[in-house]
Amino acid sequence: MSILFGVIITIASLLGGFVALGGHVSVIWQPWEFVIIAGMAIGTFIVANPWKVVIDTGVALVEALMVAVPKQRHYLDLLGLLHALMREVRNKGRNEVEAHIDDPSSSEIFQNFPTVLANDPLVHFICDYFRLIIMGSARPHEIEALMDEEIETIVRSKLKPYHSLMMVAEGLPALGIVAAVLGVIKAMGALDQSPKLLGGLIGAALVGTFAGIFLSYGLVAPLAHKVKMVREQRCRLYIIVKQTLLAFMNGALPQIAIEHGRKMIGPGDRPSIDVVENETIAGATKSGGGEAVAKVAGAKA
Repeated sequence: MSILFGVIITIASLLGGFVALGGHVSVIWQPWEFVIIAGMAIGTFIVANPWKVVIDTGVALVEALMVAVPKQRHYLDLLGLLHALMREVRNKGRNEVEAHIDDPSSSEIFQNFPTVLANDPLVHFICDYFRLIIMGSARPHEIEALMDEEIETIVRSKLKPYHSLMMVAEGLPALGIVAAVLGVIKAMGALDQSPKLLGGLIGAALVGTFAGIFLSYGLVAPLAHKVKMVREQRCRLYIIVKQTLLAFMNGALPQIAIEHGRKMIGPGDRPSIDVVENETIAGATKSGGGEAVAKVAGAKA
């Protein structure tokens, strides 16, 4: 909705200002100039990127338009899941924990946190590192280095649509000049016509330059930055997992470890300590084996 609102303001300001200066909107409407520029931009975009990135760019644009960023519910489910798994690691045997991470879709713990279970790459990330933890041979600094490398790879992959769109945005002004040159060539072929007709052809040609610059800085570049913002926020979930598990591996209790993860959430979406505590207690009760936690909560009350 915010994107649509911003586009409406941009176009209304553009056309309103042009009309206020005495211009005629019909002069700007040169559909074939826009076809030339948009067609070349799409063509060069496809040439420059593999199909996987082309498809992912479409997905990223939909995410940006819907502002599909993690909400507080996603963060609470993630912290609740991590707390439940860490509690399992501390209190139960290796075989019992492996049953959850080997088949998360059938795990009662994972099923209690549907927003996490719906995110397959994140589930695989969590399971991989819990598997390393229960093996017991890897040291925390080794796990941290491995996590950093994997998260960097994930972020780089997720931001490919942003870089691809920025490439298009940077090329649009030049493509607008190409369309303008074609228009001038057409105008040069009509030098024997009346000045009125010739002036209209030159004006139509200049629309190409205008369109290229406007599409670049007024539409594609802002959309690219929106894609980057959304994708970076979605990748923040991996940082939360990393900080939580590192704290746990360094000896922190599960409730303290998830506080390390909670601190990685932006201030606008970060749940309070009490909300997280209530969620983890509820998660412990749902997944079973949470009687001790419930008793502690009752004692506090």
